Amino acid sequence: MMTRTLSVLGSTGSIGTQTLEVAASCGHRVAALTAHHNIDLLEQQARAFHPILAAAADPTAAAALASRLSDTDIQVLGGEAGVLAAAALPQADTVVTAVVGIAGLAPTLAAIDGGKRIALANKETMVCAGPLVTARATEKGAEIVPVDSEHSAIFQCLQGSCRLELKRILLTASGGPFFGKTRAELEGVTPADALKHPNWSMGAKVTIDSATLMNKGLELLEAMSLFAVPPEKITILVHRESIVHSAVEYCDNSVIAQLGAPDMRLPIQYALSWPDRVPGPADPLDLFTAGHLTFAQPDLETFRCLALAIRAAKEGGTAPAILNGANEVAVARFLAGEIGFLDIARVVEHALDTVPRAPLTLEAVYAADRAARAAAEEACR
Repeated sequence: MMTRTLSVLGSTGSIGTQTLEVAASCGHRVAALTAHHNIDLLEQQARAFHPILAAAADPTAAAALASRLSDTDIQVLGGEAGVLAAAALPQADTVVTAVVGIAGLAPTLAAIDGGKRIALANKETMVCAGPLVTARATEKGAEIVPVDSEHSAIFQCLQGSCRLELKRILLTASGGPFFGKTRAELEGVTPADALKHPNWSMGAKVTIDSATLMNKGLELLEAMSLFAVPPEKITILVHRESIVHSAVEYCDNSVIAQLGAPDMRLPIQYALSWPDRVPGPADPLDLFTAGHLTFAQPDLETFRCLALAIRAAKEGGTAPAILNGANEVAVARFLAGEIGFLDIARVVEHALDTVPRAPLTLEAVYAADRAARAAAEEACR
C-alpha cells in the first residue's frame, strides 16, 4: 500500500480525530492539521504528529496556537487563508476534508487545483456545487474518494463494474433517534433528545441532521454528483441496524451491498488506501451477533426535511445550496434553543419558497447561500 501524506482539514472533529487514528495505525504521514478554534486538541495533535503546518480558522485562536507552538518548527497560520494553505500544501498528496458546512467548499477546490486525492467527508461541497466540483476534479486530474459511510459503501460496490450497468443506488439511513415517531410526538423534542443517535458518534450538526433526516437528503444530493445519477435512480431505505451501509442494484437485478460495523474508521481508511485494502483499527463485524437486518421506507410526512431535499434535488441549480444554507442556520438556532425541532423544516421551506434561483456557477452558489441564510434568520425570528 502507498504511504500517503495527509492534510487533515477539521482535525479536531469526529472525522478528523478518527482520521488521525487511521493514519497512526496505517503509517500515513501528516503534513498539515486545521481546526476552527479548538486549539487545546489541535496543539496535542500537532505535538503528536509534527506536521509542517497547523492552522486555525479563527484568527484569535491561531495567534494563541502560534504562541503555544513557538518551541517547535511547525508553521502556524490563521483565518481562511491558513486553511487554504493547508489544503494546497505541496508536500501533501491527500487532503481529508472534514470541515463542516459550506466552509469546506473553498478548501476542497484548492486541494483539487493541486491535483490531490480528496478524501471527501464534507458533503456540503457536493450538495451545493457538485457538478462544478466534479468538473474541476476532472480538469485538474484530482481524485475524489468519499468518506461518508454510505457513499464509501456505494463506491466500494461499484468497483470493477461499468457505470452503464448500474440500475439504481440503495442509500441506507439509520432513521435517527426518532424513527417511528409522529409529528405530534416531536413537538417538544429538545437538542439533548435529538443528539442521542442510536448507532453513530458524530458531531452535533450531523447528528441533528440525522434526527431530521436532512442528512439523508444531503447524501442523496451528494450521491447524484459523486456517481452521476439522477434522483430517480436513488432509493432511500431506513435500515435501523446500520450494518448495510448502502448497496447498488445492477441491470440484471443483482444487488451488491457493503456491510460493516458502524465504525467510521473503515470508510476513512478505504479513502486513503484505495484501491488497496489493508488491516486497520476498524471494528470487525460479527454476523452471529448482528441480529435481524430490517428495511423500511422513510416517513416523508413526519420528516419533512427529507422531502424538501428531494424537492431541491429534482429542481437542481442553486436550490440545493439554498436548502443547505437555510438548514445550517436552522440547526444552529435549534441547538441554541431558539426554535423547535419541527421549525427546522419550516425555516428551510421558507428559504426554498422565497430565495430566487440562478444558473449554477460558483458565484451563484455563494450568493444563494448568503440569501438562504438571510431568509432563514428572518424565519427564525
